[in-house]
Amino acid sequence: MKRITSLLFALVLLAACGGQNNSESNAMETYGCDVLNVYNWGEYIGENVIYDFEDRYGVRVNYSLFASNEEMYTKLLGGTKYDVIIPSDYMIEKLLDEDMLQPLDKEMITNIDNLYEGVLNKSYDPDNTYSIPYFWGNVGIVYDTTLIDAADVESQDWEVLRNEKYKDMIYMYDSERDSFMVALKALGYSMNTADENELNEAYEWLVELDQRMNPAYVTDEAIDGLIYGEKAMGVMYSGDAAYILSENENMAYFVPEEGTNVWNDAMVIPANAECPKLANEFINYILEYEPSYDNSSYVGYASSNAEVLEDMTAEGGDYYGNAAYFPDLSNPLNEVFHNNEDVRRVISELWVKVKNQ
Repeated sequence: MKRITSLLFALVLLAACGGQNNSESNAMETYGCDVLNVYNWGEYIGENVIYDFEDRYGVRVNYSLFASNEEMYTKLLGGTKYDVIIPSDYMIEKLLDEDMLQPLDKEMITNIDNLYEGVLNKSYDPDNTYSIPYFWGNVGIVYDTTLIDAADVESQDWEVLRNEKYKDMIYMYDSERDSFMVALKALGYSMNTADENELNEAYEWLVELDQRMNPAYVTDEAIDGLIYGEKAMGVMYSGDAAYILSENENMAYFVPEEGTNVWNDAMVIPANAECPKLANEFINYILEYEPSYDNSSYVGYASSNAEVLEDMTAEGGDYYGNAAYFPDLSNPLNEVFHNNEDVRRVISELWVKVKNQ
């Protein structure tokens, strides 16, 4: 879902084939194909994951990038065929409602036993019939402890983003969904509300934030901006936050007690996939320790693999002592986004108005 580059383009990774080993000669016989088309977020996979899969199974992976769930959905509607895609929870719900996914082959995906139990059996796919978790995280506040009073953050929760002591010092995601989540949680409402009055209150909350604080509305620019001190506080996905904390020792991460979005990005197979057997093999491979470790170490988001989570956060691990890496799932006020097209249209229109005040 999450750390994305501003200039994305379709990236095709081609592995040079050497001498014909057993896996190469048998790929067509085993899977009925030897090319896998994968569609994923930018900067969302380990450096060696694709190459190692190609090398092991004697296949080629066409690896393409998208910048948003909506871009991915539009591409699917246009008829482009992929074998594995990695959308977020609410988009998986939408794809299931529209019969655009096929069930996974659980006989092939034996490594599901490697997964952290906290990422399984989510409401959008209770038995993981169609989806297998890839990365997961939450949304919180990253702040510079030398410029922002920790007591303010911890006592004011989301409301600290409207504390005028910090005017001109904050980043807000240029995201209608995330921004309305913040406002709704600050007001004590569900981030999935469809109540018109509650949505309008959230709109007014965001308008006041805009007028009081003069925030910078950005996406991934906030990462370097916080590391290098261009701003002192920002709403941030946990994986990006983990990276910021690892690069600047003055930065801290706080998740408000009012609750937040706990999101999941998961691997699914489109209904029109041309190579589903190899797709199931790829999903099973991703769940192994080494690919999962490579993914999480490189990207910075919490792994779905339980052993990788443990090793990353243990003493000597890449994210030992990093408050953002391993999200806490215990707060009952945390929620997963659900798909509601009517609400999406409403908040999209209101978000434009917030930024055009």
